[in-house]
Amino acid sequence: MEEIVRTDAHLEKFLPDLRPEARAALEEGGDLGAESKAGQRTLRVVDGWCIFFHHGCIFHRVGAAEGDRFRYKPAACALFPLDRDEQNRWHVRQKDFDGEIWDLFCLDPTQTNVPAAESLREEIALAEKFTAEET
Repeated sequence: MEEIVRTDAHLEKFLPDLRPEARAALEEGGDLGAESKAGQRTLRVVDGWCIFFHHGCIFHRVGAAEGDRFRYKPAACALFPLDRDEQNRWHVRQKDFDGEIWDLFCLDPTQTNVPAAESLREEIALAEKFTAEET
């Protein structure tokens, strides 16, 4: 709920960067889609992309310009491609691993020589923070 309130409170910052079809969908039905994960509704998807994706993540871009790239990103987005499995253990989502359904270049470990522990340093620190807050 907190993430929805934050997004809505700063919506005017994101509107100029929306794709025209995403803006039309937002104006017609809001930013939340019918899908849910862990009991929470997810952001709307338009033409296969998050409503707030246009040449990268709009939340990321606006937050980074203000000094904190995670400021506006929902937790699941800020942590991506980290996720939890059924036993609540953190793992890196990867193409063709453990039933991964998305075929994104960023999930394909053959597309980089940089170890995930290095390239995902900030996301891992954020996951550790969330885990510490839960305990």
